[in-house]
Amino acid sequence: QVQLIESGGGLVQAGGSLRLSCAASGRTFSNYAMGWFRQAPGKEREFVAAITWSGGNTRYADSVKGRFTIDRDDAKNTLYLQMNSLIPEDTAIYYCAATLRLVNLEQLKYDYWGQGTQVTVSS
Repeated sequence: QVQLIESGGGLVQAGGSLRLSCAASGRTFSNYAMGWFRQAPGKEREFVAAITWSGGNTRYADSVKGRFTIDRDDAKNTLYLQMNSLIPEDTAIYYCAATLRLVNLEQLKYDYWGQGTQVTVSS
């Protein structure tokens, strides 16, 4: 089992940047494919970005392509999401997730989830 703890959220003005972190503990972090999802009030949780266990393949939702970057540091057991050019529509709770299984990383089929970190973008 792996435990995930997100941090780095906060309040930022439109056009600003934030860097989210997801610290993992438990089994070997490097074996897990990782993802970021978000959920805005009254909306379903949606895919944001994912990275494979090797870090060699990344995927992004169309809404964040070119603005967000997912990365991982296996030596630190940490996943990151660099968010630039933030817009009010990015306001949501952001969750990181992990899986060992061969699943579609853009779907909610991860095995482990963090508690989330709030990101609020003001206009």
